[in-house]
Amino acid sequence: MDTEAQINKLQMELATRIQKHAAQDGSFATAIPLLHFIRQSDPSELVHVIHEPALCFIAQGTKLIMLGEESYLYDPNSYLVVSMQLPISGQVLQASADCPYLCLRLELDRKQIFDLLKPAVQEPSELAKSHQALFVSNMNELLLDALVRMVRLLDTPEHISALAPLITKEIFYRMLQDEHGQSIKQFVVSGSHAERIAKAVQLIEQDYNKQLRIEELAEAVNMSSSLFHHHFKEITAMSPLQFQKQIRLQKARTLLLSGTAAAADAGFQVGYESPNQFNREYTRMFGMPPIRDMKRLRGALIDSEKW
Repeated sequence: MDTEAQINKLQMELATRIQKHAAQDGSFATAIPLLHFIRQSDPSELVHVIHEPALCFIAQGTKLIMLGEESYLYDPNSYLVVSMQLPISGQVLQASADCPYLCLRLELDRKQIFDLLKPAVQEPSELAKSHQALFVSNMNELLLDALVRMVRLLDTPEHISALAPLITKEIFYRMLQDEHGQSIKQFVVSGSHAERIAKAVQLIEQDYNKQLRIEELAEAVNMSSSLFHHHFKEITAMSPLQFQKQIRLQKARTLLLSGTAAAADAGFQVGYESPNQFNREYTRMFGMPPIRDMKRLRGALIDSEKW
């Protein structure tokens, strides 16, 4: 059997097995640590989320992903890796009741990846160039085969504790061998620019409702302001201020959806001093002002885990 035929066979098996364990729409944890399935039976609107580090593979369907001003399409012939926490947007483009969108998400484990790199740990100087923390890459047979073997384990739960860690390690290894593997490696090398930017992102997320002072943030991660700004944009595809704005607006929308804040209060709670500025930026990101957006969404369940 040639490579293309083998990949098609594995793709079909993976879709069948995911659908077996995700019999209805939603996001589902599995008995295997770090592994989740997502199913959706119709195309979606653009959904905004703060995405945690993960490998995402579509077994069936097509999705559009947006990071900053950049956009990516991926499908069963490719896979997505988000190697650090990022505010991104996604839209399922192809899905139906007969052929639902089916996705596998495997959370990235920094320690396991570091253990794989230890035999040839790179010095921070070898990672002077920063790589974007999100990439879409072509699926290959070896990675797909490992994913299928992992999902097969769900039918023999007595073997999960012994074999799942080994297959997870293999999957991470295959990703690191990819042409974009450096995008993952850079975050596990202590002292690298990427590792420092990841720490800065944690600080921004932690204090998203406070005024962002670039000089203080750069100093906190031991970088000059100019170097910090350059590498932040290389890695996240946006400036620190744009990053904070995305976090603030997503947090505000969550407050509004939960009913814990009125539109005017939500802006203040996430750090906006001007209601007009909040309404303007909210409308630019979500397509309509907060009150209209809430009226549209209140009748529908927005599941931020549909990835």
